Amino acid sequence: MTVVYRAFDQAHIAGPTLLTIGAFDGVHVGHQALIHHVTRRAQRQGMISALVTFDPHPRVVLSPERAPRFLQSTRERLETLSALGLDTVVSLQFGPALAQTSAEDFVHLLVHDLQMRELWVGRDFALGHRRQGNVPFLKKLGIQLGFTVHPVRRVALAGERISSSRIRALLDAGEVSAAAHALGRYYLLAGTVVHGAHRGGPAGFPTANLAVATNRLLPADGVYATWVQVAGQWIPGATNVGTRPTFDNGQRTVETHLIDWHGGPMYGQEMAVHFVERLRDERKFAGVDALSAQLTRDVAQAQSILSQTPKILPPAKLPEVEEIT
Repeated sequence: MTVVYRAFDQAHIAGPTLLTIGAFDGVHVGHQALIHHVTRRAQRQGMISALVTFDPHPRVVLSPERAPRFLQSTRERLETLSALGLDTVVSLQFGPALAQTSAEDFVHLLVHDLQMRELWVGRDFALGHRRQGNVPFLKKLGIQLGFTVHPVRRVALAGERISSSRIRALLDAGEVSAAAHALGRYYLLAGTVVHGAHRGGPAGFPTANLAVATNRLLPADGVYATWVQVAGQWIPGATNVGTRPTFDNGQRTVETHLIDWHGGPMYGQEMAVHFVERLRDERKFAGVDALSAQLTRDVAQAQSILSQTPKILPPAKLPEVEEIT
């Protein structure tokens, strides 16, 4: 069972650790491969497997104008990390004080509080104020403090390098099935069901409007086949992301028609929408009748896709991690 701490001095570490550090936004297949390597090697070495991450993402503090739209909330990220077999996760609050911490001081904390003996990171990894703690710096410091540094190559699938930035680009293009392949699971948006404009009811397709955090990445505008978790059930759905051009071109929303749902209104309930496949672009129709006819086709297509698609993707076959020597 993974133990999650919020600060170094809260961590109760019973032995030497094999550690990795990063933002881990999305916890994609590349992250999973590295974590799997860390946990296996730690077991073989008789060490504790540990991971350090940050909340919020460092860019929110260091360069908010360049902060990415996130693939997961902090809670979702910690839940995903905790399911990967790590012994310990430390989620540090990233603020101005931590941003000003020198690389050497930060590493001293890793060695003192977490008993770090091995550090596994990407080849371009750096930590500390002004990113002073790059791999050569850390290797030199490791000789003094008694730990080793192991840089690894970025993982690729089908010839494509996997990164959080790459997954954002796929979602921006509406390519949710390709994003799912890189994530190892369907892309997920979760939140509370709120009142919307009530446009779907008159068209014969009532929808549940999902309140999504403003810093979350929404897939490209369009209609998607989705699996929906709500009220303890998995329900097939057809989800529209966009501005409702047939009606008002309003703010972007995430609205889901739950197929064959007979449970009544869901306002105030928590709902999670898993994006399986894109059906079409969002577009403007001549009126409610034309929109209703298209929605009938969308729902039928979504039903057909979801009838052949699992609610949860099987575990991804993780590539091997290659250390740079």
